[in-house]
Amino acid sequence: MTRTHAPYPFAKGHGTQNDFVILPDAEGDRHETIDAAGVRALTDRRAGIGGDGILRVVRTAATADPAAVAARDEAEWFMDYRNADGSIAEMCGNGIRVFARWLVEREGVDASAPLRIATRAGVLAVAVEPDGRISASMGAPRRLPASEVTVRDTGATLPTTGVDMGNPHAVAFVDDLAEAGSLLSEPVYDAGVYPTGVNIEFVVRRGERHVAMRVHERGSGETLSCGTGAAAVMVASALADGAVPADGTPPAAPVVYRVDVPGGELDLTWTSAGDVVLTGPAEIVAEGFTTLG
Repeated sequence: MTRTHAPYPFAKGHGTQNDFVILPDAEGDRHETIDAAGVRALTDRRAGIGGDGILRVVRTAATADPAAVAARDEAEWFMDYRNADGSIAEMCGNGIRVFARWLVEREGVDASAPLRIATRAGVLAVAVEPDGRISASMGAPRRLPASEVTVRDTGATLPTTGVDMGNPHAVAFVDDLAEAGSLLSEPVYDAGVYPTGVNIEFVVRRGERHVAMRVHERGSGETLSCGTGAAAVMVASALADGAVPADGTPPAAPVVYRVDVPGGELDLTWTSAGDVVLTGPAEIVAEGFTTLG
């Protein structure tokens, strides 16, 4: 039976149709103890509000989460992100852009300079662009060991490039995105390489510095977009194309890729400073009150 509580506010937002339930909790007095069952109730697409995850919006000074405590001198706000299955995640690229949209439009945060937002992957800079899109630094990529994934529908085994963008990714290049199968079930991966699970991207080339992807997100299943996944795909593609140094050091000049996702388009820039910047739309589409969770 779904548990109910006194009505509390929520919102719904998405970035290229990667959608999230937003829980405003500036003072940390509403959802500090939200558990996996509560997250699942909210993200359920039939009995709940529906979403790929939860964005809890809380001040760093108002939560005991170790990542927020460590960032109190650097960032006012902490993105407490949970996957749809209730598991805690380090980062979410589309989520942090929706999070920033909420801060600017609902919390009165000044967008004239980049926002500093604390996450479990560190403090990241987010900026509202002149065209209204939002750019978020994903930090510097880190190479993970090469591995393989197996598509459950077909049994096909594919080599992958491992990239850490604050959370782990395994990127497989294919000739057709249909080779990923239905993605209703998580592809088989090497748990020795990814002991806490992995986001798995399947990628095809569309043109020069232009790729398309599908993704199975750890803890959420197939989603219509994944921001950190798009960043990992860009890194793997740039390395494979020779667009950046083979050892993964930063390029001498910024390298830009377009990454098509089922929910839209994202631009990724690997800067000469070494970080990868994700740019795309982010929208708040609904607000209300609920007793779920």
